[in-house]
Amino acid sequence: MKTIKGPAIFLAQFMGDDAPYNSLDSICQWVASLGYKGVQIPTWDGRCIDLQKAADSKDYCDEIKGVVESHGLQITELSTHLQGQLVAVAPAYNDMFDAFAPAEVHGKPAERTEWAKQQLRNAAKASQHMGLTSHATFSGALIWQTMYPWPQRPEGLVDAAFTELGKRWLPLLDAFEDAGVDVCYEIHPGEDLHDGVTFEMFLDKVNGHKRANILYDPSHFVLQVLDYVQFIDIYHERIKMFHVKDAEFNPTGRVGVYGGYQGWNERAGRFRSLGDGQVDFKSIFSKLSQHDFDGWAVLEWECCIKSPEQGATEGAPFIQSHIIDVTEKTFDDFAGGEADINLLNRIMGL
Repeated sequence: MKTIKGPAIFLAQFMGDDAPYNSLDSICQWVASLGYKGVQIPTWDGRCIDLQKAADSKDYCDEIKGVVESHGLQITELSTHLQGQLVAVAPAYNDMFDAFAPAEVHGKPAERTEWAKQQLRNAAKASQHMGLTSHATFSGALIWQTMYPWPQRPEGLVDAAFTELGKRWLPLLDAFEDAGVDVCYEIHPGEDLHDGVTFEMFLDKVNGHKRANILYDPSHFVLQVLDYVQFIDIYHERIKMFHVKDAEFNPTGRVGVYGGYQGWNERAGRFRSLGDGQVDFKSIFSKLSQHDFDGWAVLEWECCIKSPEQGATEGAPFIQSHIIDVTEKTFDDFAGGEADINLLNRIMGL
């Protein structure tokens, strides 16, 4: 067994225009003061990193690493969640997702897709320059709008969609293979890869590509009423990243899984700060340790009630308290001994 690394923190939800959240240097100083040991960096935020420059220059990547390491931190992974989303976008979402891309490709879906693909290639090179082995992203979605099949989905639509999704991602997975980096898809509602079955369907379309892996975040499974502990048993060989995020699901006679178009406060399923929700993190950390996960435990803060500052402050000790220093001994070793074939035969009556 292996010991999980951490605590670490995903910077995306904390970046802002005011100090200490407005530069990589100042936010690293802040999170280090809270007890974090690693940072996951959103590549779409220029206050953190210039992704094109990172892809082109190892010297620049060394500078970024130097800033982070000057505060006693490590870079855990880079993230292209927003760019990955744009690798595959259904027409119904074109206008809303344009905001994730530069203005010059707004209203141009094909050009936006090519821009997103290049962003992923840049992320592969940047990760390689930084000596990282995993990368966080979304798969995008071509048929999420048909998730609830009414009207009935046309025959063959699902297979066609996953064939196209695989076609778009396979060259990108090859680019990450060349860089020696795993692509970790956050299994997430809104993506075509939103549960175990859809991940398996995608894996089939990319020929079981070894770089196609999972960013495990139990909060999204709570909101789907999916067994998030058993998920680890099934997919542990593909789980290469871990977002530590809490959630709760409290259905009523008025609202359930789909949320009734309500804001986050009024939904049955809500994201919460660590320890305020229903996720059984003791079981999760035990399962991941049992299955030799030795990646980072990364706080992703999203909560409809508590402030991000309080969530971050409470998050580091919460994660630290759940990390298991795995044993190298078996508890009953003291009662054992060397194998004695004569003894074994006597026990069996042989």
